[in-house]
Amino acid sequence: MKTAIKILKAAKKYHIYLYITAIATILNSVLSLYTPRLISSLVNLIAEDATRLPTEAPRLALIFLLIAFGIFVTQAIKVYVSHYAAWSFVEELRNKLYDHIQRLSPGYFSDKQTGQLMSRVINDTLTMELFTAHCAPDILAHSVMFFGVIIMLLSMNVRLAVYAILTLPVVGVCVWFYAKKVRPLFNNRHQTVAEINGTLQDNFSGVKEIQIFNCQDRERDRFAEKTHQYTHLTMKAFEKSSIVHPFIGFLNQLGTVLVIGIGGIMAAKGEIDAGEVVAFLLYLSSLYAPINSLARTNEDLQDSLAAGERIFNMLEVRSDVSDKEGAITIGRAKGEIEFKNVSFSYNDSTEVLSGFSLKINEGETIALVGSTGVGKTTLASLITRFYDPTAGSVTLDGVDLRDMTLHSLHENISMVLQDVFLFHGTVSENIRYGAPDATDEEVKNAAALANADGFITELEHGYDTIVGERGVRLSGGQKQRIAIARAILRNRPILILDEATSAVDNRTERLIHKAIDTVIENRTTIIIAHRLSTIKNADKIVVIENGTVKEMGSHEELLELNGAYKKLYETGLNA
Repeated sequence: MKTAIKILKAAKKYHIYLYITAIATILNSVLSLYTPRLISSLVNLIAEDATRLPTEAPRLALIFLLIAFGIFVTQAIKVYVSHYAAWSFVEELRNKLYDHIQRLSPGYFSDKQTGQLMSRVINDTLTMELFTAHCAPDILAHSVMFFGVIIMLLSMNVRLAVYAILTLPVVGVCVWFYAKKVRPLFNNRHQTVAEINGTLQDNFSGVKEIQIFNCQDRERDRFAEKTHQYTHLTMKAFEKSSIVHPFIGFLNQLGTVLVIGIGGIMAAKGEIDAGEVVAFLLYLSSLYAPINSLARTNEDLQDSLAAGERIFNMLEVRSDVSDKEGAITIGRAKGEIEFKNVSFSYNDSTEVLSGFSLKINEGETIALVGSTGVGKTTLASLITRFYDPTAGSVTLDGVDLRDMTLHSLHENISMVLQDVFLFHGTVSENIRYGAPDATDEEVKNAAALANADGFITELEHGYDTIVGERGVRLSGGQKQRIAIARAILRNRPILILDEATSAVDNRTERLIHKAIDTVIENRTTIIIAHRLSTIKNADKIVVIENGTVKEMGSHEELLELNGAYKKLYETGLNA
């Protein structure tokens, strides 16, 4: 019930449609309850006073026709309105879940499969349609019919009604037992679907690696194992269903047997009319039908509640990095960045940074160098607030990053990463991604500055060429130049270049640096690189060792120190 209430609360925007569905459902059930009474009247009329049939039969037929039309109208309203509410709710829930996930900090995604998250957004939310359009209306309809029939039976003959409902407590126990056993199976089945999606996403993204290492058979077996697990869980649920549902049907038939046997004896003794016996049997079919349907609806209910639990668990995940209450919105920053005694570790493991302090002046170009794993990229991630420091603070223009909104912080930063991500779209759309209102001329100017215009114009459709998923149709150097053009076009006071030229040849690198030299004017620039050519012209070079600043100065000053930087320099900075 807790999960069901959460679902209904989440769908509060569509409660008016659910109320309309409920009213139509109740009217439909009430109209259906009246039908056996009409047939009972007709049977009694035939048995007791057939002379009245010419006048009474047409009247009963007309009433029956009106009831049938009413059932048709209410059923049509119920089906359309409930499905409208359900699919609208699914749409809203998907958008809400997607928006929630994309706002979680990067740390959350470090150990998550993309396919599993996709399954939450697509498959789990889809099951909410089952709950809203089918389970909830059906439970209401069956409940109204169930209690309505019992009332009708008791009003006709209490003694026979008691015999008719004698098996109901056993049926209730069966339904409860079935729900308790089948719910975990559906929960595990949803998780297995998520794992299947995760496997698919990984394998399709890594298809080149799979083929070059001849791992097709291994991956096929791994995928087959997941699909078999899904089939096994499904069949375990059906195994229980194949016993419970027929057994409930058998119990229902026992009630009918009792009514036929005892009702027949009572009719022979004149204790009940023949028409009432017929009406009892018709009502019993109306009583047992919702019982059988409720048992089957319960299966769908458990499936949707299991999915609902997964959805709400996801929505309850809180980002490690978020706007604090009262966070300020900053305008265009000057670009002065300062690390004040910063310490940081990933997942409470060994510290990457320890007491790190560094001031980057407005418009200054800083190069960060050091061995792999010393925390260069971590510093960039702290500036962007992908993570927050475990101790100390990072400030922008004297304001702690945690005191400003993430949106306004990111509005001041352009970034180019080593692992360039391009979206499946055109070259122009990818360059324009950070500045959607930029003109075509501005896009071309940015591409020219990044030395990308030449190869772009040679593509099949120029700037309208589709780059493919993650830019698969482009070389590494081409992707990086497009990413640099994207950062240039964004035109922000802080520019972060994390191995931004690692995938280009020396000639292209020189041309890109020439362009970057003009772009970084009046901008605070943080460069992370292993190539000497990338960093030697920086205002300051910072050598990081053991999570803190080892040396700092210009290229010439650091060489004169004859220390850590010179050793890196002598090895080509590729340590």
